[in-house]
Amino acid sequence: MEKLTVKTILLALALGVSACSSSDVNEIDKVPDKSAQALFSDARTALDTGLYQKAIQILSAIDSRFPYGPISHQVQLDLIYAYYKSGDGDQGIALADRFLRLNPNHANVDYVHYMRALINLASEENLFQDLAGIDRSDRDPTASREAFESLKTIVTEYPQSKYAADARKRMIGIKSRLAKYELAVAQFYFKREAYASAANRGRYIVEFYSPSQEVEAALEMMIECYEKLGLVDLKNNARKVLAANYPNNKLVSN
Repeated sequence: MEKLTVKTILLALALGVSACSSSDVNEIDKVPDKSAQALFSDARTALDTGLYQKAIQILSAIDSRFPYGPISHQVQLDLIYAYYKSGDGDQGIALADRFLRLNPNHANVDYVHYMRALINLASEENLFQDLAGIDRSDRDPTASREAFESLKTIVTEYPQSKYAADARKRMIGIKSRLAKYELAVAQFYFKREAYASAANRGRYIVEFYSPSQEVEAALEMMIECYEKLGLVDLKNNARKVLAANYPNNKLVSN
C-alpha cells in the first residue's frame, strides 16, 4: 500500500471539513415566523445537535426581531458560543465585546470573558501546520495576548467564578506560548549580532513570563549577549540567577 503523505492527509481533511460544512448548511431553512421562545427552543436543538450555522441563523433572527425581550441576553450568550463552535472568531469577538460594553454588570460577564479567551485561542490553532510539523513559535502572538488578558480578568475580578480554575491553567500555557515567541525574536536578533536587542528580549521573558520553560534559555541568551557586549557585571548577575534556578546548567560551571 502506498504510504500516505502529509499532503494527502491534509487534502483528505480539507475535503472532510468541506463536507461537514455542506451538510450543516443544508440543514438551514428560512427562519419561520414564531414566538421568541419557540425560536429559542429551535436554536437550542440546533446547538445540541451540532448544527451551529443553523443555530446562528435562528439566534440572529431572535436578536433582530426581539432585541429587548426577556431572553435577549441569553440569546446573545448562545450566539457567542455558536460563533465559537462554528469557527467564526471575528463575529464571536465582536459580539462578546458588544455584550461586555452594554452589560458590564451582567451575572454572566465572566462567561463572556471566558468565551472571548477561547475564541482567541482557537484562532491560534492551525491543524494543517501542526500536522506538517511547522514551528509556529515566531508567529504574531496578538491573539494569545488577547486571550491572556481575558483570562486574567476572570482570575483577578471574578476569582469565585467557575471558570477561574481553568483560566489559571490556560494562562500558564499561554505564558509559555508568549515566552516562546519572545525567545524566537531574541534568537533572530542574536543571529544578526544585535546583542543588546536580544538581551532585552531575554530579560523581558525572565521578568514577565516566569515561571515558564523558556526562562532558562532566556537567561542563557542574556549571558551570551552580555559577554559579546563586554558587560561583565550584567553577565555575572544573569549567571547568578541562572545558578540559583538551574544549578545544573552548563553555563553555571563555565
